[in-house]
Amino acid sequence: MLTLLLKFLARFPLLVLHAAGILLGWLAWLLDRRYHRQLADNLRQSGLGDYNDLLRNSIAQHGKGALELLAAWGRPADAVSRLVRECQGWEHAEAALAAGRPLIFVTPHLGAFDIAGRYVSGLLPFPITAMYRPPKLRWLEPLMQAGRARDNARTAPATGAGVRLLMKALKAGEATVILPDQAPGAGEGVWSPFFGKPAYTMTLLPRLAQATGATVLFFFAERLDWGRGYKVRIQPMQGEFTGDRQDDAATLNANVEALIRLAPSQYLWSYNRYKQPAGAPPAVEQDKQ
Repeated sequence: MLTLLLKFLARFPLLVLHAAGILLGWLAWLLDRRYHRQLADNLRQSGLGDYNDLLRNSIAQHGKGALELLAAWGRPADAVSRLVRECQGWEHAEAALAAGRPLIFVTPHLGAFDIAGRYVSGLLPFPITAMYRPPKLRWLEPLMQAGRARDNARTAPATGAGVRLLMKALKAGEATVILPDQAPGAGEGVWSPFFGKPAYTMTLLPRLAQATGATVLFFFAERLDWGRGYKVRIQPMQGEFTGDRQDDAATLNANVEALIRLAPSQYLWSYNRYKQPAGAPPAVEQDKQ
């Protein structure tokens, strides 16, 4: 029943989904105190732009992002790709393909990351494997998997087995998608500044890049106004991974910050980016080591 409902709602025009999403965003802001506080605090921490303007836009963008998942997961893959009106930077991926190098596409919780991944997968001549973390609402996982793991796309859970799948894909010369701003488990990250505040940052991505010689590209799908679709932006990583965990985490976060600055209201500021994962040392403790 849920699948049928998803497919039915997915047919609504993007403008309608986004309009309903704006209402949903404001409703969540008014009713959920924890969500309200976390979004406001993280956005204020960033120091980006005019806080009040960004806050109002961000509340609306959060709601749009939630309801556009109906289209991302429920429409045929080619219909999802057609929502992208422009793509900037695909030449960087073409250069890596011509050189025979595997690709690591990196997209934070920015814009329509599900649609960005679907669009990119449709342009590649081989499968793309995306790492994901199962949602807290278990009933969402089969819907998410049905929407993501189709055609040229595969998924890998954020577990040891999933990491092995990513490594296998990259060593085969294929591509992966990783969200770099998810808080990793204890021992799988280091504390590194993110908009001026320590955030537990993954070390997996730099390890994969160095172990496979993959080209690392940062990208996202910018949400256009009035349900007009999306603009995918792709840019090469600035700097290099050196093998030093702290330096690599700083390089990773600097690149994520640069991407967010392109569309700051479309970042998922409500995500608990600064949490201390169970078993991880406090940021102060790590600084003393």
